[in-house]
Amino acid sequence: MPSTSYIHFETSERRILLKVVDVLSILLGLYVVSSVFDFEYFTLAANNWEWIFVLVVYFVFFAHIFELYDLQKSSKYDLIFPNILMVCFFTVLLYLLTPFFTPVLPDNRLQIVYFFFAVTFSLLFWRWGYSFFIASPVFNKNYLIIGSYDEIVITHNAIMESTGNANIIGYYLLNHSARAPKNFPKIKELSGQSLLEEVRKNRVSEIIIANNSRSAFSQNMFQELIMLLESGVPIREYAQVYEELTSRVPVQYIGTEFYRYFPFSRSNQNRLYLFVNRLFDVFFGILGLVFMIAVLPLVLIGNLLANRGPVFYSQQRIGRSGIPFYIYKFRTMIPNAETEGARWAVKNDYRVTRFGRILRNSRLDEVPQFYNVLRGHMSLIGPRPERPEFIMQLSKELPFYETRHIVKPGITGWAQVHFNYGSSHEDSLTKLQYDLYYIKHRNFFLDIRIVIKTFSTIMFYRGR
Repeated sequence: MPSTSYIHFETSERRILLKVVDVLSILLGLYVVSSVFDFEYFTLAANNWEWIFVLVVYFVFFAHIFELYDLQKSSKYDLIFPNILMVCFFTVLLYLLTPFFTPVLPDNRLQIVYFFFAVTFSLLFWRWGYSFFIASPVFNKNYLIIGSYDEIVITHNAIMESTGNANIIGYYLLNHSARAPKNFPKIKELSGQSLLEEVRKNRVSEIIIANNSRSAFSQNMFQELIMLLESGVPIREYAQVYEELTSRVPVQYIGTEFYRYFPFSRSNQNRLYLFVNRLFDVFFGILGLVFMIAVLPLVLIGNLLANRGPVFYSQQRIGRSGIPFYIYKFRTMIPNAETEGARWAVKNDYRVTRFGRILRNSRLDEVPQFYNVLRGHMSLIGPRPERPEFIMQLSKELPFYETRHIVKPGITGWAQVHFNYGSSHEDSLTKLQYDLYYIKHRNFFLDIRIVIKTFSTIMFYRGR
């Protein structure tokens, strides 16, 4: 064995660990409280399994909304502390408000206080232990990168920006004639040293190959990599690691072998998935229009006072298979906002009215699009539909841009819940990476994650 065995946690393992122990700590806290105090509202028993199930569902739902499983924050107790309080508050509140599925409200209101503090303090205590012990560098994952300067920079940035629980112990440079870019990270070069020895000495968890040319490897390094692979050390290509860590497809780094990176999800042609997806679109489309009718009087008043002009506006967008359609929204900009031609909307855009800013921040301006969902032009979830003027420009500059049109555009999507309003070429590239990730991995569970993260995005005023 070239490397000694030691404990480290993968990204997926950390999330599973957090979820499982979160639930167990809450149930343990409730058990302790029921054993020590006169607490009868919630009891752990086989005949009360539905109470436990509902509590777990409520908790996990709010935990995702308030980002308790964001690994960048979960290891920092000061960042996660207020979110834990909010999760426990809303979980307990909803639990108390649904006595049909949960225990009948107790006559002694002190029982409710016991219930809230048991859930809150047990979770706070466990998360403190996680941030202090398990999130320590001892359990970090150690990476070693082999490649060229540009690809090493890409890989380094993806690792550092996506997880706070990883170390890059060094790199082997394949193209020694190239010059290091100005933004090259300060990591140790290991060239000239034995790869087998470095892996063993630094307890390397994974080797990343950050190079598109197979001919760049020496025969000796090639043999060492085979020996490491046979001994159980994971060796992966940087594009795979980039996609896993960032939840984006690195489309700008994919060359002529693009077919290796685009085995799009079978759900895109699965008739059962598409049928159920359409049923949900119709259901939520009806709900959305009912909601629009309910808020329309408030929008009319706000528009009269601070918008001055038409309530609705329509604009041509490109849908599935490149078919154009007209999208409908509540107007948020001044009339005739594009007298000088089509242009990107930017942060703090002067064309947005005072009331329009409220509509945008609350996402109420998007509500009329449920009409497009019912018509079949759009889906609840998918890439945002773009204007034909911008598509003509972006499809020339960004590789594979028009692959977004494989699926229907959506009101919300993977890009919208991860990234801010796109207002430049670079922003469009990042959103394209997210869109292609969704198309590549599209399934029911990913759709559910997007719906939950949409609540979180609206609550924290992020994304667009």
